[in-house]
Amino acid sequence: MKQIMLTVALCMWGGLGFAQCNADRPYEVKAENAYTYYNVRWASNPEDAKHYTTARLRKEYAIEKVFAPGEVNWTYTLFDRFLIGGAEPTSTPLKLTSIAPLYTDKPNDQKNLLDNRELGIINIGGEGLVTVDGKNYNLGFEEALYVGRGAKDITVSSKDATKPAKFYMNSACAHQSFPNKKVTLKEANNIKAGSLKESNDRVIHQVIINGVAGVRTCQLQMGITELKEGSVWNTMPAHTHLRRMETYLYFNVPNGQKILHVMGEPQETRPIWLNNEQAVISPQWSIHCAAGTSNYTFIWGMAGENLIYSDMQVVKIPDLE
Repeated sequence: MKQIMLTVALCMWGGLGFAQCNADRPYEVKAENAYTYYNVRWASNPEDAKHYTTARLRKEYAIEKVFAPGEVNWTYTLFDRFLIGGAEPTSTPLKLTSIAPLYTDKPNDQKNLLDNRELGIINIGGEGLVTVDGKNYNLGFEEALYVGRGAKDITVSSKDATKPAKFYMNSACAHQSFPNKKVTLKEANNIKAGSLKESNDRVIHQVIINGVAGVRTCQLQMGITELKEGSVWNTMPAHTHLRRMETYLYFNVPNGQKILHVMGEPQETRPIWLNNEQAVISPQWSIHCAAGTSNYTFIWGMAGENLIYSDMQVVKIPDLE
């Protein structure tokens, strides 16, 4: 009897180990066509996240591959059904197509990316061109384009293949169609925040925000935050968004430097180290903050219940654990 119980226990232990190994494996990347790839991330419970290993934490929230020459890469998270993507066209334009998880059973489904969505694009590379249903929009570095629901033919290209554009993209479900609108940093709502003394001297550029520069959106919000030299904290005090999820793309991170993104509930924080041009998913229950080993720039994107930018729950610094 003892031998039988020991055997059962060992099997159970081995099964748990196998399950943990499977849990730490990256989500499967699938191909939609010859140049479009995607993976799907499930929404997760904060009680579960408390027990994640580093590998599991990265699997669920870190997006390590955003850009690749000649590719479109998407991550579809079930947090507010948000799409995070990167397109890096070189010598050939890339058409933004839908992906299989977005298809519906409606007989008239055209399987276009924006049949039921809105899209925000910010270029962090060389000069590029976005063509929406035959209309061209030139996007320079850190210029943005909002594309409303119902757009059918969206193509991105680079002016110089040796200096390719890098189009970072966020997309959210939309119930109404609003006009397409390009926004430059001069047209954005530019907010100075923080101080060098607090290590968070920065400028917040609100580019795709409902009401800014004539933009209207259903739920999507995007912007760029640039940290001044000598500052490393992008948000402090940290905060959560009960009514919105958020994603960050970090870029302009100098060679040899990294970003320490902090997530988790305020009393259950966890670190995720990220490199230049990598992104991270921040659930509604997670704090939103990070520090770099140097100053850097990041793009934030949000979707959810409320379009009011200041809708957040601030966490006092002494309360963080």
